Amino acid sequence: MENGQKTNGSLRPTDRYDVGHVQEVVRQAHGELRQLLQQRAEIMKRIGTVKQTISGLANLFGDGLLSEELMELVDRKSSGRQPGFTKACRMILMEAGRAMNARDICDHFQRKMPAMLARHKDPMASVTTVLNRLVEYGEAQPVVSNGRRAWLWIAEVPTDTPLHGEQRLVS
Repeated sequence: MENGQKTNGSLRPTDRYDVGHVQEVVRQAHGELRQLLQQRAEIMKRIGTVKQTISGLANLFGDGLLSEELMELVDRKSSGRQPGFTKACRMILMEAGRAMNARDICDHFQRKMPAMLARHKDPMASVTTVLNRLVEYGEAQPVVSNGRRAWLWIAEVPTDTPLHGEQRLVS
């Protein structure tokens, strides 16, 4: 069994390749993936900021200010059907301008969109799952508000500055 060969004459996988080269490729790919995920989080924050700006202007000056395409892009177009659950949670949190806990969001659904809430077996768990996903997407920040876990929409806010008396959680 000379030259790294097995008894059947084939080479072991580690002997066929320069493992150091493969490890370098994996290291570079890992670095690129981390960079791309960071860029995605920054882009999602910027998208949220722009949507919030447009929505705020439409609230002040009326939806007539917006084209049909823009209404759809900022989730204000009334298409006759209710928006998706994640999109609705996103809009509630974005428009709140303050940290909200899962109960706050469920209460909002109950007042404004009870049918959407009724489709969920455990609405609190569904809302919590969506809010945690928004954190993963870089759109929301977990905070402690009134001693309870809550979430705050991130609209290009410095991450070291708590808003409205909330304390930021370290993930």
